[in-house]
Amino acid sequence: MPAITAFSLRIAYAAIALGVVIGALAFVRSGALMIAAGTALIALARRSQISRQRRIIECYFPLAIAITLFTLALALPKGL
Repeated sequence: MPAITAFSLRIAYAAIALGVVIGALAFVRSGALMIAAGTALIALARRSQISRQRRIIECYFPLAIAITLFTLALALPKGL
């Protein structure tokens, strides 16, 4: 996997912030998908830093939350 740069992290933080705003404006599914994508990118960036220390819960728990949020966003009814 290529290295995740500071620019990629800024895009991830912007996607999370934009997802919160879009979700607050009644586009819940789109907002949740953006938040999940940004959170997953940040979790993957942290994984490369933490893997040296062998702290598995810090690596996989945020990634599992992002995957769960993505799945939940896809399962939302079409009206939301």
